[in-house]
Amino acid sequence: MKVVISGASSGLGLALARHYLERGAIVAAFARRSELLHALATEFPGQVHCYALDVRDGAAVQRAALDFINGVGVPEVVIANAGVSVGTLTEYAEDVDAFQQVMDINVLGMVKTFQPFVAAMRTACAAGGQYTLVGIASVAGLRGLPGAGAYSASKAAAISYLESLRVELHGSGVKVVTLCPGYIRTAMTEINPYAMPFILDADEAAGRMARIITRQTSYAVIPWQMGLVGVLLKSLPRWLYDRLFARAPHKPRGLL
Repeated sequence: MKVVISGASSGLGLALARHYLERGAIVAAFARRSELLHALATEFPGQVHCYALDVRDGAAVQRAALDFINGVGVPEVVIANAGVSVGTLTEYAEDVDAFQQVMDINVLGMVKTFQPFVAAMRTACAAGGQYTLVGIASVAGLRGLPGAGAYSASKAAAISYLESLRVELHGSGVKVVTLCPGYIRTAMTEINPYAMPFILDADEAAGRMARIITRQTSYAVIPWQMGLVGVLLKSLPRWLYDRLFARAPHKPRGLL
């Protein structure tokens, strides 16, 4: 099996890479930190193709995709996992740049990760086989969270984008899977100054996600308990949601 994973050097991306590598997959690992990618390659010799790149750099992603396809073959699974999160407040001028970066990485980075593989996957599907594009969104994309305007907006955009892509590729054989995790124990969440219900270790989350990807389920929330929370949040009328969350604790503002 051949798998491409962006943001593969740490957190959920690293857990997903390890999950597939431990089962014998060949993994194309995209990430900015080359030293972490090469550490993974050393741990799994012969299985990891390292591509030190920023998903905002579409040309770099294109080159990496072409190199992997030409050298190894068309991947059965491409996981657009690269993402960032930071607390933001619109009233601060210095946070505008943070908004830009979060949207560029979490949304356009997903588009740039998928785009080089779509045509090749279409062709491969016509010859038989199972090919899947996987986007990592978030429960945070279901309602706007105070102090997380950039992150919530980016994940809401990702959810809508993935739905559009799924419809565009309907009938091609290429499946699109939207994964909306709740809280996962990573460096991204360890600074959160509030309770995180139903939090999962990254390895556990990766295993659950891999099973969903194998089934090619079009949309899933992990864990399922957060799915119920998401349904509840979406059902709340705006006046009640506003009242309940107006005083909710915020993720700390900071630099990306």
